[in-house]
Amino acid sequence: MKNKFKAKRGDFGNNRKEKFDRRDKFKGFERKPMPESMDLGEVSLEYKDRDLILTGIIDQIEQTGGPTVFHLSDGTGMLALKAFDGAGVRAHPELNIGDAINTIVTVQEYNGELEGEISKVTKLDESKKKEILDNVIRLQRERAKVKPIPFLVEDPILEKLKESFVKAATEIKFAIIQNRPVVIRHHNDTDGYSSGFALERAILPLIVKQHNSIKSAWEFYTRSPCAAPMYEIDDSIRDTAHSLSRAAKFSNKMPLVLIVDTGSGEKDLLGIKQGKVHGIDFIVVDHHAFDEDLISKEVLVHINPFLVGEDGTKFSAGMLCTELARFINQDPNLNVTQIPAMAGIADRVDNPKALDAYLKIAEKKGYNKQLLADISTVIDFISAKLRFMEAREYIEVLFGEPMNRQKALVALLAPYIRDLESKGLEIARGAAKMEEVFGVTLQILEIENTFARGFYPKPGKCISMLHDYEYEQKKNHKLVSIGMMNDAITMRASAESNFSVNELVDYLQKNLPGAFVEGGGHKYAGSIRFLPSKKDDIVKSIKAYIKKIIE
Repeated sequence: MKNKFKAKRGDFGNNRKEKFDRRDKFKGFERKPMPESMDLGEVSLEYKDRDLILTGIIDQIEQTGGPTVFHLSDGTGMLALKAFDGAGVRAHPELNIGDAINTIVTVQEYNGELEGEISKVTKLDESKKKEILDNVIRLQRERAKVKPIPFLVEDPILEKLKESFVKAATEIKFAIIQNRPVVIRHHNDTDGYSSGFALERAILPLIVKQHNSIKSAWEFYTRSPCAAPMYEIDDSIRDTAHSLSRAAKFSNKMPLVLIVDTGSGEKDLLGIKQGKVHGIDFIVVDHHAFDEDLISKEVLVHINPFLVGEDGTKFSAGMLCTELARFINQDPNLNVTQIPAMAGIADRVDNPKALDAYLKIAEKKGYNKQLLADISTVIDFISAKLRFMEAREYIEVLFGEPMNRQKALVALLAPYIRDLESKGLEIARGAAKMEEVFGVTLQILEIENTFARGFYPKPGKCISMLHDYEYEQKKNHKLVSIGMMNDAITMRASAESNFSVNELVDYLQKNLPGAFVEGGGHKYAGSIRFLPSKKDDIVKSIKAYIKKIIE
C-alpha cells in the first residue's frame, strides 16, 4: 500500500534524487535517526510515540482552549496535528487554511483517536504548494472512483439509472475525502426515513475513517427530516445558516446536501438555488413526478425514474437510496438490505416483481412482511413525535441496530399504534361527507374540525386509511378522498377515478391564481397548500376539475 502511494506521488516520495525531498527541509535537525517520511493514509497506531515527516495541505484550523489543531490532508488521508504555545493561544500564526507544509510530528493517541504533536513545521512556497495541491486533488479523485456493482434486484429501471448511481456515489465519496460536511434532507415518513437511514449507514463509516475520529460523525454529518414533501426555502435557509456558522466557528467547508424522497419539483428550485449562492452543492434522489425538469441543471446529480422515461411509482426513494448506499460503501456487512422491502410496502410501490425480490432478501435477515409493516407503522408514529429532530440513536434502533431492541420496541408500540389508527378511522368515518360529482365519489374530511391538535394518525395517514376502507370494504372504486385543513389539503384517489394530483395543481394554479396553490406528489396521492381565505374556492375548483376529467 505504501509503495503504491509513493509511486503516484512522484516528486513527493523518499528518493533523495527527486527534486523535492521532505527530509531536506529538516537538515540539521537534532533528532537521530531521521524520522520516516509517510503518507497520511498510512499513519496508524503502529507508529504511536514515533516521529514522522508529513507533507500536505492545511484543510482546517481549530483553536481550542488549549492547543491549536491543524487538520492536514495529502489526498491519501487526514490527520489532526496539535501545537501548543499556551492555553487558547494561536500557535504558528503564520500558517493559514490552504497552506502547504512540511512537518515533523510525534504520533499520539487521545481518547482512542490518532493525532500528531508538531515538533517542527515549515511553510512551503507557492510553487511547491501548487504541486502538492494538484497531487492531492488527483489522489482524492482516484480514491473517490466507484466501481459499478450489481443491484440487489434485477430491474430495467435500475439499469437505466446505473450511470447516475455511479456518478452520485462518486460525488458523495469525493465530498467526504475533501472533508466537506454531508447533510441529508428527507421527507418525514417511512419512505423518507428509509432513504435517509440507508445513506447514513453508508456515509458515516467513511467520514470516521477519513478523519481518524469518532467525533467526525457529528462534526461532518447531519440528517434532518422535512415536514413538507419538498425542500422548502425554510429548510434551505436553516441548512445554510447552520453551515455558515460552522464555517465561521470551525473553518468547515460548505456542505454537500442530499435531498431524498423529494427535490425533483419546481417548488424545490428556490431552496436549491439559495443554497448554491452560499457554496452548497446538491444531489437529488427522488421518485415523484414533475412537469418539467428544472432541477438537473442545478445539482451535481439528479436520480429519478421519470428522468429515464420510467414511472416513479415502480420504485420508492427508500429502494433507490438503499441501492445508492451500496455503491457508496461496498462493505458486504452494511446493514441496509432489509430496508427496500419495508420502504416499498410503506409507499405502496406498484412493482410486484421487484418488491417480491426485496422481500426475499429481507426474510433472509429475519424480517417477514408483517414485521416490516409493523416497523413501518412505528416509524410513521415516531416521525410524528420527533418532527424536526435528528434523533440518530433512536432511529438506529428503529432500523434494527440492534435488532433485538428493535423487535422489543415494535412489539411494544405497534399494538398501541394500531389501536390509535383504529380509533382514528372510526372517528374519520363518522365525520366524512360523501358527494357524487359527475360519477365520482368525493369523500371530504374536515381534519381540524374532527381531530384535536397533535392527534395521531397524521392527516395524510388518516386520509389514506379512510380512502382504503371506502375502496376495499365498501367497493367504492371511483373515489377521491380529501382531508381539508384551513390552508392545505391531503388527498388520495383511485386509478378508476382518472384523477391526477399534479394535473389538479396545474389546474388550480391556472384557474385560481389568487389562491397561490403549491404542492404535488404522486398521480394518486399528494398534498397542496393555499391561502386560507380561498378554501371554499379550492373545493369548488376540485369539483370543476373532476367534471373536466370525466368529460
